[in-house]
Amino acid sequence: MTTDELTLPQARLKGGPGPRRRRVIGAGKQMHAGPVTYVVLTVFALISLAPLVWTAIAASRNNERLAQSPPPLWFGANLFKNLQAAWDQAGLGTAMVNSTIVAGTITIGTVLFSTLAGFAFAKLRFRFSSTLLLLTIGTMMIPPQLAVVPLYLWMADLGWSNQLQTVILPTLVSAFGTFFMRQYLVQALPTELIEAARVDGASSLRVVWHVVFPAARPAMAVLGLLTFVFAWNDFLWPIIALNQQNPTVQVALNSLGTGYVPDQAVIMAGALLGTLPLLIAFILFGKQIVGGIMQGAIKG
Repeated sequence: MTTDELTLPQARLKGGPGPRRRRVIGAGKQMHAGPVTYVVLTVFALISLAPLVWTAIAASRNNERLAQSPPPLWFGANLFKNLQAAWDQAGLGTAMVNSTIVAGTITIGTVLFSTLAGFAFAKLRFRFSSTLLLLTIGTMMIPPQLAVVPLYLWMADLGWSNQLQTVILPTLVSAFGTFFMRQYLVQALPTELIEAARVDGASSLRVVWHVVFPAARPAMAVLGLLTFVFAWNDFLWPIIALNQQNPTVQVALNSLGTGYVPDQAVIMAGALLGTLPLLIAFILFGKQIVGGIMQGAIKG
């Protein structure tokens, strides 16, 4: 009698194919989402897009219509007029350039320094490394508002008032970024790979460039996106350090709310203009960033 001719209990006793083998064979099949999954995802997507859609609708109306009840639920004919008014009133041309410089420089510096510091804390052995890591994490517990006054006095002593480096330098290194990269590299970068590079005669700079950076690329992409969004949307420190003659986008948009009766439609148009660069960046690089996250999850 062959194994295929055995009954199920006999096959189990003889070590033949049983339910376990069938489950293993079925485990390789691709899973498909059901209709409930699509409905839930669609609802969450609509909820997430609702604020942006409402901003665009309000930017296409006028102040009188926005004051009426019920509020408008569809686009009007004043979108481009309000966008032009917001652009001219807030001086968004200079502000866009300044925000691009500030956010881009902060992103590059944060990703670079955080990767180097995270690699040092994750894989290098030196004195007081644990203590320094705890001190770095501890700085995240300090409210940033406490550092505003001494930081402004320091920048004023350097003669940097109303200059972009006043906004860039204090946020060029991130404690969160250092901790984030350290946690990622502990799992994603094998110590044996570094030792193999050392045996081949690679210098420290070559190890960082050819071993650390490729392994950390998924986390660097995620950290870069988070840092760019934070730097672009930062308002507290730029409104203190800069003025309307040399503003970032958020500082420039603050001028749209002045006046006895603020024009809500123009304010919404300015907010829409300030959000567009972030949307464009995510549309252009979102696939690479999501792919980097998935690659990092598989490697981890």
